[in-house]
Amino acid sequence: MTAVTFNPRSQRKPKGEGHARRAEILAAAERIFVEHGYEGATIRKIADEVGLSSTALYMHFSEKSEILHEICSRAFSSLLEANEAVSGHPDEPEARLRRMLRAYMDFGFANPNAYRLAYMTRPIELREGAQSAARELGHELFRSFEKAVEEVEAAGLLRGDARTTAQALWAGVHGVVSLMITKPYFDWVDRETLVTTLLDGLVAGLLKS
Repeated sequence: MTAVTFNPRSQRKPKGEGHARRAEILAAAERIFVEHGYEGATIRKIADEVGLSSTALYMHFSEKSEILHEICSRAFSSLLEANEAVSGHPDEPEARLRRMLRAYMDFGFANPNAYRLAYMTRPIELREGAQSAARELGHELFRSFEKAVEEVEAAGLLRGDARTTAQALWAGVHGVVSLMITKPYFDWVDRETLVTTLLDGLVAGLLKS
């Protein structure tokens, strides 16, 4: 296929394409928020990135905090859907827990910008949309994960209590995701090998054999 070079800032795009255009704005905003910081990101920059006027962008979002809120809400919703899908799988409790941890990491690696905005926020991003999204969906998301840990506890497989174990597991997988997406220049071993080693270590240390 012959590649066609196109600069989205070179011309205004046609009206319509509602959901697709909204998704395009969100994807552009993710990149700009991460690259320039929330303060440095402006509606004009986001609009230019997708080939819209600022006025046209305001037809989709009233302000940039609304854009940030939706990015974070979508991230939490996607993770919650993944947790629910794993919860309904007919696995043993330990296997379900591992699948859930794996799905969390897979999301972070596949969506690094959204992950950074949802989970690695500074105070200003928290005030401007990330915190409200976390309050709406973050508690439900973590609770769905905690329930999976409680199922392992009910099976008599935990060394400690479910609440502490859930937080330790979540912190462990968050650590490797956040480091790998923010430090790509580090001499990482193969990602799959690292992820598997981490999961094996967490499970061996926190669950009974």
